[in-house]
Amino acid sequence: MFPDAPRTDELRLAIGLARVRSMMRLLEAPRDLSMTTLSTLATLERQGPRRLTELAVIEGVTQPAMTRLVSRLEHERLAERLPDPVDGRVVVVAITQHGRDELARRRAAQAKRLAELLADLSEADRQAIAAALPAIDRLTAHAFDSLTSPAPTSPAPSREGTTPTPGAPA
Repeated sequence: MFPDAPRTDELRLAIGLARVRSMMRLLEAPRDLSMTTLSTLATLERQGPRRLTELAVIEGVTQPAMTRLVSRLEHERLAERLPDPVDGRVVVVAITQHGRDELARRRAAQAKRLAELLADLSEADRQAIAAALPAIDRLTAHAFDSLTSPAPTSPAPSREGTTPTPGAPA
């Protein structure tokens, strides 16, 4: 077995969560917006205006791809570019009221379809799913924080007590 390979229970959890994500995607209607588009709108709704570079990092896409996506969001009046209140030379992307309304409409339709599916499950299954939600919320928050925070920088190695190499800059 590979030394860094995930354990069986970690794999089962990862597969299970991926299946839930796929199911939630199937519950979306219409499917005219990509997962990245919907995720970007949700990020803007949750975190407020963000720079394009920040959005690209958060969503895991290149800056040119995010620029194209934001242009589409602007065209559909789901988001807008505004001057950064801290640095007027920079623009930030913000969700519009139309974008908020669209997210709310989609979430309501998705929740309705999910409720229909949950109604077919036993009470014990519904309670088990509900009991898992706080842990899933914590996992999601932790993942979001760890994946979107800047990586810590390590200090430069100390040169104290070392002898300079001849010809090397001091």
